[in-house]
Amino acid sequence: MYTRGIRGATTVEHNDKQEILDATRELLSTIIAENGLVPEDIGYVFITVTSDLDAAFPAVAIRALDGWDLVPLMCALEVPVQGALPRCIRLMVTVNTTKSQKDMVHVYLNEAKSLRPDLAKR
Repeated sequence: MYTRGIRGATTVEHNDKQEILDATRELLSTIIAENGLVPEDIGYVFITVTSDLDAAFPAVAIRALDGWDLVPLMCALEVPVQGALPRCIRLMVTVNTTKSQKDMVHVYLNEAKSLRPDLAKR
C-alpha cells in the first residue's frame, strides 16, 4: 500500500456560499469517480481557496457527503501570487492505494483547466 496525492482544482463565478459548496462537491465527486475511491481510502484532504473566496468553508460541502464525517479536512488560503487564477478552489486528496502515482487521475474543472492543461482531461 502506498500513499498517493491526487490534485484537483475548479473555479466559481462569484464569491457565493452555495456556488463554493456546489463546486467543491462537484470537484471531489469527480476525483472520487475518476479514481474509484471510497472514504476509507482517504488519508486526508487539504483544501485551499484564493483570498477572494470567503463566503463559505469548502470543507462543509465535503463533510456533508455520506461517509466523510471521519475524513480529516483542512482549509487554508492559497498563496496570493499577483496574476494568479481568481476564485479558485484546490484540493490535495491523499489516498492509500496499491496504484502507482502515474495511475492517479488529477481533475481540473472550469477555468482551472488552465493551471495544468497537461492533466486536464475535460
